[in-house]
Amino acid sequence: MINLPVLAFLEGGGYDPMDAGGAGGVLWTWIIFLLALPVIWIVVMGPVTRGLTARDEEALAAIASAEKASHEAEKARADVEIKLGEAHASAAKLLSEARERAESREHEIIELAKKEAEGLRERASRDIETARDQALSAIRSEVVEISLAAAGQVLGRRVDSEDDRRLVGDLVSATKVQEL
Repeated sequence: MINLPVLAFLEGGGYDPMDAGGAGGVLWTWIIFLLALPVIWIVVMGPVTRGLTARDEEALAAIASAEKASHEAEKARADVEIKLGEAHASAAKLLSEARERAESREHEIIELAKKEAEGLRERASRDIETARDQALSAIRSEVVEISLAAAGQVLGRRVDSEDDRRLVGDLVSATKVQEL
């Protein structure tokens, strides 16, 4: 025969709620569960739920903080790129200005060198002209002396009077000694 609690009640054996093997076990399980449910809810489920909620809030806060940090990093990167661009532009401007100053200074130096060279050339020309004139004058004097000495030997007498010197000097000047 089948030992089921309902059949036992129908057969007249009665219902035994303390019998764990029968319908009494189910009843007591439900009673213990319902009595333990508020305790479980307060002692176990409440802290677990609060912990999970807190973890979710911390995760959301961490995500928000990460997004904020990401936005700030992006903004900082953009600022750095802008400043880097400004620095490049400033460096290019400074380089251009330095190049212009260098070119200007180069032109000034070249002009100054040209002026100095021109001055040196003019002074050298004057010095050469003076030396040439002195050399020609010395040559003329020497030619006059040689001419007077030669005339003296040809004539057989001494020719050195002032009038003779002037005459020979005019003759030498008129024939113009070849210039050096």
